[in-house]
Amino acid sequence: MRFAVALMITAFAAVTVWGQAPTLHVVTEIPNLPSDLYYGTTKVKPLRLRPGTNTPITINDSDFFVNQQYVDFLSRFPDQSGFDFWVNQITSCNGDATCIAGQRDNTSGAFFLSTEFQETGYLVERMYKVAYGDTNGTSTFGGSHTLSVPVVRRNEFLPDTLQMSNGVVVGQPNWQTVLENNKVAFANDFGARARLTSAFATSLTPAQFVDALFGNAGVTPSASDQTAAINEFGGAPNTADTAARGRALRRVAENSALNSAEKNKAFVLMQYLGYLRRDPNTGPDTDYTGYDFWLQKLNNHGGDFHTAQMVRSFIVSGEYLNRF
Repeated sequence: MRFAVALMITAFAAVTVWGQAPTLHVVTEIPNLPSDLYYGTTKVKPLRLRPGTNTPITINDSDFFVNQQYVDFLSRFPDQSGFDFWVNQITSCNGDATCIAGQRDNTSGAFFLSTEFQETGYLVERMYKVAYGDTNGTSTFGGSHTLSVPVVRRNEFLPDTLQMSNGVVVGQPNWQTVLENNKVAFANDFGARARLTSAFATSLTPAQFVDALFGNAGVTPSASDQTAAINEFGGAPNTADTAARGRALRRVAENSALNSAEKNKAFVLMQYLGYLRRDPNTGPDTDYTGYDFWLQKLNNHGGDFHTAQMVRSFIVSGEYLNRF
């Protein structure tokens, strides 16, 4: 989906610093997706117009809202069938404000729960957890305390998810093959990274390596799951084979118990990485108090983002709306 865009710069006239005006520059996070334009350090908001008209398009419009979910969570423009389906979910409300709000919540939440995201971005998050465990964060929600939070940062998550999701559009021909090839390549790359070697000496036995991975995951594996991960090393006495390290790590990351246990943490994390395009303890936040609040609320509602009002709170927040 494409929209006509007119760049509108307002209130930036004749400002100079020692004879030199601030410069315009473009910041591109993801190739082939919309970039941001800055005037000095100030973000310039585009005026989006419907083709052939002077009618502006805003995040309140169903088509732009749906388009943005694809960009923020799947890092791609929508395929036509998916786009039409989600837009229809909202427009079928026929102007009923309560219905529209509910459908926007459901539409946006569905992108995290989609097969495409679960098998790409969420798998990346779990691979970091298996490799490096959680990290400690501070929170003042309910009293000052320390909590365990996902270790992956947005500047790591975004390029790794792009690698995992490259060319994947669920429902299109051969998407499973493309996804599997991406997973294999990503696991190989992850297993060869210097950071992983620093965390796990290659002199470890396969059993020691796999035990440590499941320890980071925080789950107790079945005997068959543990054996399957160990067997990736083919009977080798150590874990010097980086491809085998990646395969074993992937096996642990795809463990069903970890998938269930980590889901709420990852869901809340993605509200920050996706909607707000930042880590939970950056920007207006100096610690993990907000993350802690939403995680506890989501946990208290059994993972139901509707009753927890989590998605709605993010998509109506000033920080989210001010992006557009």
